[in-house]
Amino acid sequence: MGIRSDLEASFDFEIVDEFLDHYSLMVDSMEIMIIDLQKSEMHDRVVNELFRVFHNIKSASGYLQITSMNKLSAFVEDALEELRNSKKPVTQETIDWLLQISDMFAIWQDDFRQDRPISKINFSLLKLPDLDK
Repeated sequence: MGIRSDLEASFDFEIVDEFLDHYSLMVDSMEIMIIDLQKSEMHDRVVNELFRVFHNIKSASGYLQITSMNKLSAFVEDALEELRNSKKPVTQETIDWLLQISDMFAIWQDDFRQDRPISKINFSLLKLPDLDK
C-alpha cells in the first residue's frame, strides 16, 4: 500500500484529493519561482511566494501526518524566512539547493501518483547552503 492509499484510509477522500490538487500546483510552480530568484527585481515577491508555498505544504502535511514532508517543508520555510529578512541577493548555491528541494517534492508528487511508499529524504538536502554572501 502506498502513500495515497494510506491517506485515503485515514482521511476523507475529498480532503486527500484537495490536498493532492493543491500540492501538484505548488510543486509544478516551484522550479519557475526558484529560477526567478536570480532576477533581482523579483527577489522579494518570489521569496514571499515560495515561503507561502512551503508554509502551505508544511501545514497540510502536518495535518495529514506526512512527517518527512512536514519536516522538510519546515526546514525550507525557516531558510526562506532568513532570505526574506536579509534582503540580500540569493546565491547560486542557494538556488541550486532550492532546485534540489523542488526535485524532492516532485519525487513525492510521483509517489502520490503511483501510490508508492513515500520516498526518503536525500540527506544532502538537510545541509543548509550559505544564504548570506
